[in-house]
Amino acid sequence: MADLAMDLNALTQAVGELDEDQVLKILNEFVGKNPSEEEAQKVVNACQQGMAIVGDWFDKGEYFVGDLIFAGELLASAIETLKPVIGLGSTEKIGTIVLGTVEGDLHDIGKNIFRSMSEAAGFEVYDIGIDKSADAFVQKIKDVKPQIVGMSGVLTLAIDSMKNIIDKMKKEGLREDVKIIIGGNPVTKEACEHVGADAFTTNAAEGVKICQGWVN
Repeated sequence: MADLAMDLNALTQAVGELDEDQVLKILNEFVGKNPSEEEAQKVVNACQQGMAIVGDWFDKGEYFVGDLIFAGELLASAIETLKPVIGLGSTEKIGTIVLGTVEGDLHDIGKNIFRSMSEAAGFEVYDIGIDKSADAFVQKIKDVKPQIVGMSGVLTLAIDSMKNIIDKMKKEGLREDVKIIIGGNPVTKEACEHVGADAFTTNAAEGVKICQGWVN
């Protein structure tokens, strides 16, 4: 296991440095060792810590939007590589999620990471994209009748948009049948209560765990 700890640090660094070759090399070697599900989850966490480094460097102006987009794609390939060992790679669908970034917000990195991880966990995810209105969410919910609705936003104004969407769902009689999870930088316990969601997260892995809990 000492090996694993060393690899995890190297993996976090490689993700932080956006070193795709190194990330995939470490992951392929890891998958080849037939790891336990618990070890695989640690590897996913190491990738996420690498993403946190990317976020910090972006905040400091060392990285730019293009780097963030690349980081999101890198994480998606990492999850894809790990699918066979995450213990989540079942082809059996465990539930359906309608997911989108709310009106007024154009950020999609967090949403895309959550989507990749949810799909790896066996969810069918209908990602409606960014800057989506209450009407767009409501229409998709009517179409696919999901168990879970995920809303993402990074800007403070996203909170108002989330509230509008949930209010509209209530008006249309759709709120009772679904669980709602919100995610992104501005979300807090207070914001979650204010908008009327069931749960909030700023960490994609934790968000997936919450959703798994709901459908089990």
